[in-house]
Amino acid sequence: MAKNRTKTRRLMTVEIDISPKMTPAQVHAVFIIVPRFNITTLITMIEAMRIANYLAPAPIFSWEIASFDGKKITASNGMTTTVEVADDTLRPAEFAFVLGSWGTEHYSNKYLIAWLRKRTRAGTRICGVELGCYIVARAGLLDGKPATIHWSWLNGFRETFDRVDVREGLFTLDSKVMTCAGGLAGVDLMLRLIEELQGSSFSGEIADQMLHHPIRNATTPQRSTMGRSTETMLPLVREAMTLIENNIEEPLTVPEIANLLDVSQRQLERQFKKHVGCTVVQFGLLRRLQNARLLLISTQLSIRQIATASGFNTLSHFAYSFGKFFDRRPSDYREAWPENEPAPSWPGSLSDFLNTLNGKSDKTQVVRV
Repeated sequence: MAKNRTKTRRLMTVEIDISPKMTPAQVHAVFIIVPRFNITTLITMIEAMRIANYLAPAPIFSWEIASFDGKKITASNGMTTTVEVADDTLRPAEFAFVLGSWGTEHYSNKYLIAWLRKRTRAGTRICGVELGCYIVARAGLLDGKPATIHWSWLNGFRETFDRVDVREGLFTLDSKVMTCAGGLAGVDLMLRLIEELQGSSFSGEIADQMLHHPIRNATTPQRSTMGRSTETMLPLVREAMTLIENNIEEPLTVPEIANLLDVSQRQLERQFKKHVGCTVVQFGLLRRLQNARLLLISTQLSIRQIATASGFNTLSHFAYSFGKFFDRRPSDYREAWPENEPAPSWPGSLSDFLNTLNGKSDKTQVVRV
């Protein structure tokens, strides 16, 4: 393996005030943010409402942004935002969106939990966005309900909340509680909610203004590339990747995958290597290691349990494979991330994995100053 190279990452110190002073409109929304929230998701969700007000004869939406963690909240990109301090004096709202990102899987605030339960009883529609779904689930609002979350946390979320019907999609709609995978899926969710209130023609006009087409449905898959462009990828290869993805804990053999796809093993291996850059077995190993990495930081499962849940027959094989790719032991990785990194990196991409396999890896270690 190539020698590590140290890279220094400096975070931005930009501060912005994103708490507007608005006259209550027909539909009011409150956005609750926690440290490391995704500011892009927040702004694009609000932008859909702003454009709706721009196109309508009179304002339809009003909104406020608040936090139970003080007036100054730092986003995942390092930008510090000034917002309202959340408490019971917040206006009654039709919608309450809870936004969280890195580290929210471990976030706990009893006042926020109590506030969500109280607002639900009052008729507010609650929505967990990205890792904000962890907070909504901890409030018990997702028990027995369908829910989604960003794809990289799906398995960890499923392991943590076994009473929630976890599924991969862009968002889930319910009369009382909703979830959203985050990213630009927040735009699709907002456009669907606006469609409920004002009709599809009006939401379509907003999509035109935002250059956001097509408006995606709730069940649209979150991922389409798996780390490689699908424009030139054979359906055979995409289907093989999906089978690998759906069988992490009990990995399929290459002959089993070939049989399910009704092709020869030789043809499958040849096309997979051509389009992905590695063998079927190597890609399966990557996905199992990525799964283990997320379970380490998002669950309280033991390392042995995580190894089993990620398709490794022995703890020694898991520890060796994990160390070879991530340059640290599973136990060290769990202890170091994410508390010690304000802007965590993701050393688990397919490109990085392929470089490691080909002996071209020049892995970087992020150090704060």
